[in-house]
Amino acid sequence: MRTNTTFKRAFNDMIDIIRTLDPGEELPSENALRAQLGVSRTTVRKVLAGMSARGIIISDVHRRIVHEQPSQIDRYPQEETLAISEQVETSFMEWMLRGGACPGTEINETELARKFGVATTIIREFLNRFQKYGLIEKRPNAGWVFKGFTASFALELFEIREMFEMRSARLFAGLPDSASVWKQIQSMRGEHLELLADIDTRFQDFSELDSRFHRLIAAVAPNRFIESFQDVIAMVFHYHYQWNKRDERARNEVAIGEHLALIEALESRNIALIDRACRLHLTSARETLLHSIA
Repeated sequence: MRTNTTFKRAFNDMIDIIRTLDPGEELPSENALRAQLGVSRTTVRKVLAGMSARGIIISDVHRRIVHEQPSQIDRYPQEETLAISEQVETSFMEWMLRGGACPGTEINETELARKFGVATTIIREFLNRFQKYGLIEKRPNAGWVFKGFTASFALELFEIREMFEMRSARLFAGLPDSASVWKQIQSMRGEHLELLADIDTRFQDFSELDSRFHRLIAAVAPNRFIESFQDVIAMVFHYHYQWNKRDERARNEVAIGEHLALIEALESRNIALIDRACRLHLTSARETLLHSIA
């Protein structure tokens, strides 16, 4: 498994912070950054040194100034920023994709642990976590069996996603101008426009951006139960986008446009516009998911 994920994750998170600032603005203090990034002061200093080496910030003894806006290529790939549990999830789903898994596929804990380079207990914890959603099944003395993503499962999952996201999106209408999420939304718009401008070569980058965008919306209404459910939502939607390769570029381009429309609606604070843009995008996502299963 990959190492140094804490630094790389913090580095990417720092990029998101810097993208909310303008060139010439000063970064928050090390203590403030440590709290925002959720890492040690040592890691914060390593991240700042990396930013300085790339010319993104200018550092002196007492302060750090934004020199230029970081670009998408400054980010570490998502797979290099994942914790072990998330790396296992990614490796597992990629294994299922490459193997053309279908309902009834048997899963061997020991074999997967050896393939992914982790302890068997980590594999077991991962499988136990998704067993409750009905995606996999434990059979006595016979290992695990992949039960598959059915249309019925997808529709049930989507009902929950729709309730969560519509609720969170509506809350944007009441947020004050000082809320930090507005700068994050502006940064998200920039990332979407960058990807749209380079859609022919970077269309496969959309699934990662899509996941971060929807998590940002959900974060406006923190709820531990919703956050835990986001794992299975992200997994199913992210990997089913990959399963269905037909018209992938065109679908992602349409989805980017829907995201940009939703961002505009969120910034309008108009609940009717927010509802319309959010429902349009969720309807499109549901059709994409069901089409991929079919």
